[in-house]
Amino acid sequence: MNSNNYAVIMAGGIGSRFWPVSRAGYPKQFLDILNTGKTLLQSAYDRFTGFIPGNNIYVVTAEEYVTIVREQLPLLPPENIIGEPSRKNTAACIALIAFKLRKMNGKANLVVAPSDHLVSNEQQFQKDCIKGLEFTAENKAFVTLGIKPANANTGYGYIQREAVAVEKGIYPVKRFTEKPDAATAALFIKDNAYLWNSGIFIWKVIDILNAFCFYMPDMHELFVCGMGGFNTPFEKATVNHIYEHCESVSIDYAIMEKANDVYVIPADFGWSDLGTWNSAWENLHRDKAGNAVAGDNTLLVDSRGCMVHSSEKKLLLVGGIDDLIIVNTPDALLICKKENEQHIKLYVEKLKQTGGDSYL
Repeated sequence: MNSNNYAVIMAGGIGSRFWPVSRAGYPKQFLDILNTGKTLLQSAYDRFTGFIPGNNIYVVTAEEYVTIVREQLPLLPPENIIGEPSRKNTAACIALIAFKLRKMNGKANLVVAPSDHLVSNEQQFQKDCIKGLEFTAENKAFVTLGIKPANANTGYGYIQREAVAVEKGIYPVKRFTEKPDAATAALFIKDNAYLWNSGIFIWKVIDILNAFCFYMPDMHELFVCGMGGFNTPFEKATVNHIYEHCESVSIDYAIMEKANDVYVIPADFGWSDLGTWNSAWENLHRDKAGNAVAGDNTLLVDSRGCMVHSSEKKLLLVGGIDDLIIVNTPDALLICKKENEQHIKLYVEKLKQTGGDSYL
């Protein structure tokens, strides 16, 4: 394994679209959503151990989740678990790990990945990451893994690649497009130049820091002023101060959509952004009627296309309904149309407004 290669897993989200299983105190990345025997975080960590040295894998999470990460990843050095004092989106998270690594290794080459993705072909995932790491090691480049779209999904961002590769399997990026409407997404999937934006990035640490300096000078200056505190006993206080003044912005908007030298590797490793109950339905075993069930003691009769998740021991009988999401937990029950899954975040916000904080 190359000692200059590093990986950081971003694990600070609250997973509100997986409510009521995912809660603020114990969100989806720490759950075994698909009954695989591993949580999403554990799967993400294991995915990297085959080609990244164990001491070079980091997890950035919310401060309140640090203990959970330690429990779920006992082999990860405790100092490799970084707690953020507040949620400032992905740019601050990436700046934080980049500045830490810059002090340790000037040749650091980094893979950045969310904690809640599903990858079914891990061998191909490793090959694509290694291809990206080899390319960024030799070039000033920002690489993203673009997923060959399976359908006109409106829940993902899209990447348009140029027609000619700079080397085998690596293409310059023409543009990024935020989540499109259905008509635009339908046009995109007819064009082989468009890929789903996986949110998995690869670059040399020195290159991403130079990009922060150019495109996000205020954020860069905050981290430069705190440079002396990183990797010392004063790091927590340093990070607390930086985050008080730090802008909340995504790395896509802050840098990737603006930078030159952005490339994409078209990838096909059985990827899913396990972000919604519909994505769970797509990745679970389905019966002949198209129902997916996670949990025991559940019976579906004359029902089709349902996603049912139950953590209760009592019998859950679902009869004569179609295309619903039903999620049963000890203290909350969600029933909604599958087509309205994007509204779950709104339902959670409504619950918050009506004083239902104990259910969040």
